[in-house]
Amino acid sequence: MLQIAATDVAELVAKGGVIAYPTEAVFGLGCDPDNLAAVQRILDIKQRPWEKGLIMVADTFEQLRPYLDLTNITEAQLAHAHQYWPGPFTFIFPAKQSLSTLVRGKFDTVAVRVSAHPVVKTLCQTVGKPLISTSANPAGEDPALDSDTIQQMFGDTLDAVVVGELGEQRQPSTIIDIRSGNVLRQG
Repeated sequence: MLQIAATDVAELVAKGGVIAYPTEAVFGLGCDPDNLAAVQRILDIKQRPWEKGLIMVADTFEQLRPYLDLTNITEAQLAHAHQYWPGPFTFIFPAKQSLSTLVRGKFDTVAVRVSAHPVVKTLCQTVGKPLISTSANPAGEDPALDSDTIQQMFGDTLDAVVVGELGEQRQPSTIIDIRSGNVLRQG
């Protein structure tokens, strides 16, 4: 499997590539959220039902804006999210109707995170947009913590593994509903 630097992924992702990359806690699988064939590949590779939806990760909140319906989100709610970002906190926002159900699942919302992880930040800067970010594992199995495990789990079904180290987190990100403030998953 191809090992690639975060600064060299733009063309691969633009062509519909699916990559594995280090995040704050585990390796993630990612692709361009606007390339529905690539998103479907991730769902197939993971054997994950589309109804569950996927997380998008970004370098900045501005990268996420085109996907979010902010019409009923207050300044206080946005300020709450920005208190935690960048960092290992995922917020559930209302999604624009145009965002595919392959990304948002059966919901009218989407899970988003602004990352502080240097590899994730470089990936999103290089691609110029958010990426899909879902744990690198077949559904029901433990997420991969290194590139050797990625190779064992996925073989040649992925296009590349991005070189880099995991962050210091040992749990997946905390998930918070932006509208209610309720914690849906404690990280």
